[in-house]
Amino acid sequence: MVLNSVDKVIQLQKNTANIRNICVLAHVDHGKTTLADCLISSNGIISSRLAGKLRYLDSREDEQVRGITMKSSAISLHYARGTEEYLINLIDSPGHVDFSSEVSTAVRICDGCIIVVDAVEGVCPQTQAVLRQAWLERIRPVLVINKLDRLIVELKFTPQEAYSHLKNILEQINALTGTLFTSKVLEERAEREAEARVNPNSEQGEQVYDWSTGLEDTDDSHLYFSPEQGNVVFTSAIDGWGFGIEHFAKIYSEKIGIRKEVLLKTLWGDYYMNMKAKKIMKVEQAKGKKPLFVQLILENIWSLYDAVLRKDKEKVDKIVTSLGLKLGAREARHSDPKVQISAICSQWLPVSHAVLAMVCHKLPSPLDITSERVERLMCTGSQTFDSLPPETQALKEAFMNCGGEDTAPVIIFVSKMFAVDVKALPQNKPRPLTQEEIAQRRERARKRHAEKLAATRGQTPTEPGQDGGVLEPNPQGEELRGIAFPSRLTFGHLPFPVNRHFCQCSFYSLFPLSFQVGSLVKQSLLGT
Repeated sequence: MVLNSVDKVIQLQKNTANIRNICVLAHVDHGKTTLADCLISSNGIISSRLAGKLRYLDSREDEQVRGITMKSSAISLHYARGTEEYLINLIDSPGHVDFSSEVSTAVRICDGCIIVVDAVEGVCPQTQAVLRQAWLERIRPVLVINKLDRLIVELKFTPQEAYSHLKNILEQINALTGTLFTSKVLEERAEREAEARVNPNSEQGEQVYDWSTGLEDTDDSHLYFSPEQGNVVFTSAIDGWGFGIEHFAKIYSEKIGIRKEVLLKTLWGDYYMNMKAKKIMKVEQAKGKKPLFVQLILENIWSLYDAVLRKDKEKVDKIVTSLGLKLGAREARHSDPKVQISAICSQWLPVSHAVLAMVCHKLPSPLDITSERVERLMCTGSQTFDSLPPETQALKEAFMNCGGEDTAPVIIFVSKMFAVDVKALPQNKPRPLTQEEIAQRRERARKRHAEKLAATRGQTPTEPGQDGGVLEPNPQGEELRGIAFPSRLTFGHLPFPVNRHFCQCSFYSLFPLSFQVGSLVKQSLLGT
């Protein structure tokens, strides 16, 4: 659905519970803008064929030329999930380290973020930086592992090898998340110990030392990325497809008769299907068995790519028919196999549905903002919330309510300040001159020129029309009005004729011309 109606946008904005303010974060060239194109095409703003090629949110000319995002850009999208309608405010941020300030600006005004990771390159330095930035701003992340097509086409991985590679990427990201969590807990413990030294609570507190770090008593399971939790999606944005395991759990629960809840817990991990007993078992119990993720998901995708790349028309038609899809005549005849893959996979596993469904289900609305984050937004690094004026502190409740009513106060949060040259301000910009100002400037220029001519001749400047005998013609006879010459006038040169008005003010602007024919003659220059 396209948000082409202002009334529709206003209607969605009033339902704060169904608003998602998110940003896309990643290392450079991991596919943020391509993924954003896919999400935008789901609203009909751009064609799905242009997704990944147009780079819609790279609106600056230098961004299109260099092929990277340099400034954060925002857009509002509509997504319908069942009977619920959502308004998703999406910000595409740069991935290059030189533009990290743009990332900080985007993260600060969002409630959640999408971390995009290249399936081939894995966790890169800027991936760590943006994940840490999201952690410090207390916003909830979800993970998109992008470019799975590269595992098939470039690296030639088997489904089993791809599964092992994806597991390693998840372990790297979760290890980084665990490091951030540990540092936070230890920092809080250090603060408590410092406070206890200043204000001892009791005699028992002085005699008994707490050797626990605080990690044992804290539940951090919800912080990590795991496909069974629904916060991980596997995609190929350039080919237009993506999926979470919930999609396949629903399909196979109807097909093989196993409850969806069971499949959600076992589709990712070392589990395999015993088809005879129709039971799901641990892989360790039977060596050489393929995990469910490989057997039920990856092998089907690999088979489709193999059939299209080998141009096996019979097998492609069989797959399209079994999936209940339609392949257009244009795509079927196209010589580029990627066109066929995109046409089939975008119908079978649309990436926009997988990502937006995860965003709506896993990321919080503005109503879920915590009191701690509100105080962080309202205070600078050198301020505390209690030091703010009472009127400002009273806005905290309105900040947390995020009311969409007409009576609710409007709160403006400035996330970035721009240094602007004074000359760029509207009141200092050049404006068109009036006719009077043009006439005054012309008169001043004429006077300055007359003064320069007089200084070179050793004469006192005279105004036009005064008695000088140079500008006015002699009515009794012809008179030479002016001569234009390149440097030095010698016998044999014919002077360049100019009209009377030009002679009065602009001798210095004549370009040099000389003629080596004829002789110096006395003639009238007017009209010649």
